Amino acid sequence: MRDVTPDVPALHRRSFLKYTGALGAAAAVSASLSACSSGPESTNDTGSGGGRDRTLTAVIGYGNDGSWDPTQTASAFCMAANHHIYEGLLDTDPISREPYAALATEVPKDPDSTTWRFTLRPGATFHDGKPVTADDVVFVFERILDPDTQTLAKGFFASWLKEVRKIDARNVELVLKFPFPDGLSRLTLAKIMPKHVFSRPGAWDDAIKGKAIGSGPYRQTAHHPKSNTTFEAFDAYNGPRKPAFRKMNWLTIVDAAPRVAKISGSSAGAQIADNIPYANIGQLESGGMTVAGGAGMNNLFLMFNTAHKPFDDVRVRQALHYAIDTEKMVEVALKGHGRPSSSFLDEANPSYRRAKTVYDHDPDKAKALLREAGVKGLSIEILAVNVSWIVDCLPTVKASWDAIGVKTTLSPQETTAVFTKLDQKRDYQVVAAASNPNQFGLDADLIMHYNYGPENLWMQYTRWAADPVARQLFKDMDRATREPDPARKKAIVQDYLDVVAEQAVLYPVVHNELMTAWDPARLSGIRAQPYPGINLLTAKWA
Repeated sequence: MRDVTPDVPALHRRSFLKYTGALGAAAAVSASLSACSSGPESTNDTGSGGGRDRTLTAVIGYGNDGSWDPTQTASAFCMAANHHIYEGLLDTDPISREPYAALATEVPKDPDSTTWRFTLRPGATFHDGKPVTADDVVFVFERILDPDTQTLAKGFFASWLKEVRKIDARNVELVLKFPFPDGLSRLTLAKIMPKHVFSRPGAWDDAIKGKAIGSGPYRQTAHHPKSNTTFEAFDAYNGPRKPAFRKMNWLTIVDAAPRVAKISGSSAGAQIADNIPYANIGQLESGGMTVAGGAGMNNLFLMFNTAHKPFDDVRVRQALHYAIDTEKMVEVALKGHGRPSSSFLDEANPSYRRAKTVYDHDPDKAKALLREAGVKGLSIEILAVNVSWIVDCLPTVKASWDAIGVKTTLSPQETTAVFTKLDQKRDYQVVAAASNPNQFGLDADLIMHYNYGPENLWMQYTRWAADPVARQLFKDMDRATREPDPARKKAIVQDYLDVVAEQAVLYPVVHNELMTAWDPARLSGIRAQPYPGINLLTAKWA
């Protein structure tokens, strides 16, 4: 990644990470932008009135002050909101991730073709009343593919998409470098934005700060960083997923206790909330709420600095993983809502295969590996993000490492503080943090390039990209990307995932569930998703 993002002056890598919220679930404490106000009166609009035109109030357990630019963001709040405001040519079901026609009139009949032609939906308009045209589509994809513009979305498209051409005002053609059927589901990550708005000087800065104009079923009506964002049904929307709520008010409440309080009791101020703490599930269910979880890639991972001895030795990294009592962590910290990792991928992923190296709790093996590596008297400071469930898991890590003679100190800090240190290339030993690339998609190629791309931030943090094993891994990843046969592609992916497991440079300790709670007397059609945020495109008033 370049040190400067050309379209955002002086935006170095730390700021890029901050704005994109590229830490998945850990984006809950992303750094702030200047607040518009202390909060609008509509914060008090709880949807308690009658009729179908009452406001739906949702509580999101992540900040709304990350980037709102769809080409940049990984912020849980902003990504969830953008799925209601914007459309891709194709969008995907939030649970199955199957693509469906959104701005385009149909899904290409031949996913294996190297040319996909799309016709735009007749009568599709942006929220400012202007028609959606092929120029808008080309505008967005040119930004994503521009070699001089660093965006998060580039990593999802540049390896397989050659160019996007305008045929006429309502038709575009995507030209691929090679057959890549997985690309269809990725098109939801290229939200179509109005060229007449976002080609203006400074407009991308405005997008980062919260300006959002799309063609989706809801239009943004107000945005107050650190407080709330409001939406209203877009009357001119003529697409496949009609708005069921006249108005929506999404509150951002990062702290667990006030978030739970907002949806609790007979005078609850909201009808739905995500990121529910496990300890509050029983309380909410006894109060008549439905609480459901989604198991996916959400994980606590350990990341080692391979430039700091002895963490350059794979035996040391393996030893520290074998030492952790993951079953205890799941029982005590996660209240049973998780599983010890048996692969980089979670067990529900279509490409999952149990890894050849699985770190079942084995303190004797951990001690033996440290002896083989010649390591004695090791002391470790774990630099950790202070996301609540991560903090709950850390005592198990410390107790496990102390038990094999590794003196362990816990150092949980604000997420931005942790990654500021990493971006400043300060020395560290081990980082413990949270991640969930499922918010981008399910395909293993996308997930692995997000985490193990040779030029991405994570590999820079680990200082591992120049290792011969890493170089071969990157070659195998690219070979899998280009492999046209699905079975062979899956086999290549599973084989290189074994390498990732064996090396344990950046590797999950546990995968856990994310919990969503809602009032079934007020809402129907809710589906808990296995990644942060909510999706209300198929929901309605009960």
